[in-house]
Amino acid sequence: MDKKRLYRTEGNYRRFLGVCGGLAEYFDVDPTVVRLVWAIGTLLSFSLGFWAYLICAVVIPNKSNVYPGY
Repeated sequence: MDKKRLYRTEGNYRRFLGVCGGLAEYFDVDPTVVRLVWAIGTLLSFSLGFWAYLICAVVIPNKSNVYPGY
C-alpha cells in the first residue's frame, strides 16, 4: 500500500503556487471547493489564511520532488 503524501500540484490543478490543488488531491475533493474555503477563511480571519498559504508554499514540496519522474 502506497502512503499518501502532501505536495503542491503542478499542471492542471495549479493556479497560484499549487497549495490548494495539492490539498485537494490529498483529501480527494474538488480544488475549487478548497480554494473557496481557503478564501472565505482568509477573509474571516483577517488575512491569517494568506500568511498560512505563504508558509505552506514554502514548506510543502512540489509534486516532482515527492514523486521523481512525474
